[in-house]
Amino acid sequence: MLVVVSPAKRLDFEVPAPTKSFTQLSELERSKRLIRELKKCDAKKISSLMNLSDALTELNIKRYKEFKTPFNLKNAKQAVFAFKGDTYVGLDAETMKESDLKYAQDHLRILSGLYGLISPLDLIQPYRLEMGTKFACDGSKNLYEYWGETITGKLNSLLAKEKVLVNLASKEYFGAVNLKELDAKVIIPSFREKKGDEYKMVGFFAKKARGMMSRYIIDNRIEAPEDLLKFDIDGYKYNKSLSSDLEPAFTRG
Repeated sequence: MLVVVSPAKRLDFEVPAPTKSFTQLSELERSKRLIRELKKCDAKKISSLMNLSDALTELNIKRYKEFKTPFNLKNAKQAVFAFKGDTYVGLDAETMKESDLKYAQDHLRILSGLYGLISPLDLIQPYRLEMGTKFACDGSKNLYEYWGETITGKLNSLLAKEKVLVNLASKEYFGAVNLKELDAKVIIPSFREKKGDEYKMVGFFAKKARGMMSRYIIDNRIEAPEDLLKFDIDGYKYNKSLSSDLEPAFTRG
C-alpha cells in the first residue's frame, strides 16, 4: 500500500530533525529548471502568480535566490520534518521510531509543485510553489503538465509491488497524477464532522485526519484496503452508509 499526501505552506527549517538519516530527491534537476525560471520573475509577477502579500513575495524571491545544490543537512532538511501544516500535525513524524520512518520511506510520498514526488527523508530547501500555479516551464503551460508524466511514472514503478494507492492528498495536488495511466486500485478516504443532522467536510479537520490516517497506516503496517476501515483515531469511525468501495467515509460527532 502506497500513500500520497500534499505538502504544506507552513515550514520549519529552524528546529533540527530528530534523525540524521536522509535521502536525495530523484528529480532535483527538474526542480532546478523551475528555480531558474522563477529567478527571472520580478516581484509583481511572483505576487500575481501565487496571490502573495508583499512580505511573502519578498520572502520567496529570497528563497529562490538562495536555492543552492548540493542539498545537505546544513542547507536543507528532511521533508517530513520540514512541512508543518495540518496534515503534518496529524502525522506527527517527530514521534516516529526509526523503524517507522523506514517504513514511511517505502510507503509514503509527498506531492510537490517544486520537487515533484518526495520521499519522507528527502532533503528539501524552503519554497513556495503550489501545484495549481499556472507557471510555464520547458514547454509546459502549467505544473500539472510539467510534473504529470514524471509523477505518474514514478508512482507506477512503486505500485508495481504495492498495487494499492491511498490518496490522502488534496484535489489540487492529486490532479498532477494521470489516473488513466495509473496501474493501481485508488482509494480516496473522506473525513466529515457532524453538523446538525448532516456530516460535512471541514477543511482544517479533514487535513489533520489525512495525516492521522497516514500515521495509522505506518504504525500498523496496513497492507489490505479493508483494514483501513478499522481507523478509529480522534473519534473518527467508518461510516458505511456514506461510503463506497473506493471512497470510504469516516465521521465523528
